[in-house]
Amino acid sequence: MESGRFPKREHICSTRLIDQLFGNGSQRVAAYPLRAVFHKTDRQQTGVPVQILISVPKKHFKHAVDRNRVKRQVREAYRQQKQPLCDAIPAEESLLIGFIWVSDELAPSNIVNERIQKLLARIKEKV
Repeated sequence: MESGRFPKREHICSTRLIDQLFGNGSQRVAAYPLRAVFHKTDRQQTGVPVQILISVPKKHFKHAVDRNRVKRQVREAYRQQKQPLCDAIPAEESLLIGFIWVSDELAPSNIVNERIQKLLARIKEKV
């Protein structure tokens, strides 16, 4: 796992993995204004300990610039705080995480960082 980076292989791009993430057996945790859905899988499918997906619905922000800002904030907060979670994942397992924005309002970056930290700590406890 590359410390401090967020390469393309850590993004969930496959529809098969997205279906697996939102299918049966997934767990959910929330820290307003975010909700996280996560699912354990074996490392052979993904090749990395953690892969994530960030979703900001058009229903909440009509303008793409606002959706992109939120995605950038979530991505940066995750990038800075991912290492403890990645270290906690066993070598043969992988974790799929989907971060979903549930608020109609923008949030400052320090709030997003705090909420991502809470979500990652809760996920780490359950894994």
